[in-house]
Amino acid sequence: MDDKSEERGGGLEPLNSTDRRVRADAQRNSKALLEAAMAVFAASGVDAPVREIADKAGVGVGTLYRHFPQRSDLIVAVFRNEVDACANAASAIAAEYQPGPALARWMQRYVDFIAAKRGLAAAFSSGDPAYESLPLYFLEKLRPALQTLLDAATEAGDVRSDVDAKELLFAIARLCSPDHYGGGPDQARRMVGLLVDGLRYCAPSVGSDV
Repeated sequence: MDDKSEERGGGLEPLNSTDRRVRADAQRNSKALLEAAMAVFAASGVDAPVREIADKAGVGVGTLYRHFPQRSDLIVAVFRNEVDACANAASAIAAEYQPGPALARWMQRYVDFIAAKRGLAAAFSSGDPAYESLPLYFLEKLRPALQTLLDAATEAGDVRSDVDAKELLFAIARLCSPDHYGGGPDQARRMVGLLVDGLRYCAPSVGSDV
């Protein structure tokens, strides 16, 4: 299909410059709102005033509600956006670094995701059915991303071969929990660094018969 046309009412009509500009503006506004909401939620929690989010995004409150009619719509969109960014980072990191360092770097990127997600914790524990699908979305996106990195690092002889991606995701999340260790993000990164060292224990070198 021509990128300057779209299907309307069963036929194809050209998108004029105004249509494209409106669509581009809507995409920019949506992105700005998601970024602003993530920052505000991280600082003030999910019950922060919507005006604060709109002001930070540089849009009106009406624009926020056009994109996200319910607060839960915005929270779900923020979570999915952060999950997607973390998952997509796996391939970008793998393209730049060798398998072992790539795995270690993505695990630290995942630490950042967990730290940012804390601002959404109150919503996820609320029992609201709007959030029921998010744990599955989390696993469907992040488990294969991590598994690909693990497989490459295992094949390269950089890590042991008995590591399960799902277990590793949950282990890192536990290490990042303030309830677990009482420290801040820097301490979480150090502890995850130690976990990475543990993954290397008993890793066979390439070409080894073991």
